[in-house]
Amino acid sequence: MRVTKFEHATLTLVDSGRTLVIDPGSFTAPLGELEGVVAIVITHEHPDHWTPDHLDRILGIFPGTPIFAPEGVSKAAAGYDITIVRPGDVVEVEPFRLEFFGGLHAVIHETIPVVDNVGVLVNDEFYYPGDSYAVPKGREVKLLASPVGAPWLKIGEAMDFVLAVAPRRVFGTHDMGLSVAGRDMGRMRLGWAAEQHGGELVELNPGDSTDI
Repeated sequence: MRVTKFEHATLTLVDSGRTLVIDPGSFTAPLGELEGVVAIVITHEHPDHWTPDHLDRILGIFPGTPIFAPEGVSKAAAGYDITIVRPGDVVEVEPFRLEFFGGLHAVIHETIPVVDNVGVLVNDEFYYPGDSYAVPKGREVKLLASPVGAPWLKIGEAMDFVLAVAPRRVFGTHDMGLSVAGRDMGRMRLGWAAEQHGGELVELNPGDSTDI
């Protein structure tokens, strides 16, 4: 399974010529040529994690592609056929097995409503929490995509999240709001946290891939 990072929080996973798209949002350039898209996962309703332009482009090429997302997305994206998923749900879309965790977005500020958010574990190997620190308890994660910069994120809490998940490898995502220096500093901290359980940091920039 090949995992590719795009700008900010957008990811693709490719296995056996089929593609899963995660969080195609407003900070991400058009994804270009994709092969065999079989599913889209949107972790929550904020526009940096989905846009009509991205969905229309993908669905125009791959009509009928199922979109899995929490209830808040089904309301925000009312013109789209959204399959609502909740923590504990498991969905099979060959060759991908999707298991969902969490339930709520991390708190930004007490004056800002907390929206629905799901983390997704793919094929029991790759985990991405969306905008949360939801831990897939009891799972051995081979590759973790950990947010490294956000209005809701404190780097010490991100480090604690990586320590709790204890992945074999981790890379930083959710990073378009950071300078290069800030991004690199955050990556270094995530790497330190991974190393405490024998893991390591993978440095992925937009367009870079790694295999599981």
